[in-house]
Amino acid sequence: QVQLVESGGGSVQPGGSLRLSCAASGRTYSNYVMGWFRQAPGKEREFVSAISRSGADTRYVNSVKGRFTVSRLFDTNTMYLEMNNLKPEDTAVYYCAVDTSRAEVIRVRVQNYDYWGQGTQVTVSS
Repeated sequence: QVQLVESGGGSVQPGGSLRLSCAASGRTYSNYVMGWFRQAPGKEREFVSAISRSGADTRYVNSVKGRFTVSRLFDTNTMYLEMNNLKPEDTAVYYCAVDTSRAEVIRVRVQNYDYWGQGTQVTVSS
């Protein structure tokens, strides 16, 4: 079992910044690819970003490239998503997730991830 708890969501104006955190506990944290997904009202959950087991590789959906940065700290079992220059279309519930397949590559499908946090709301509005 892996337990994931997100925090850091909130309401900001366009152009603002937020940093999301995902604290992991349970199985060995460093064995797994970790990802961020988001779901806006009336839309399907979509991939946002992910980071490899070692932390050396990252991947982003095109719409957030250059604005979001994913990172992970192994001593605290925590993954972060730094979000800058936020836009109204970034408004969604953000979820962190773990891919326990021990795949070497970063996968982007919802079905690839086994454990999920409860989500944290991000609202970007003027």
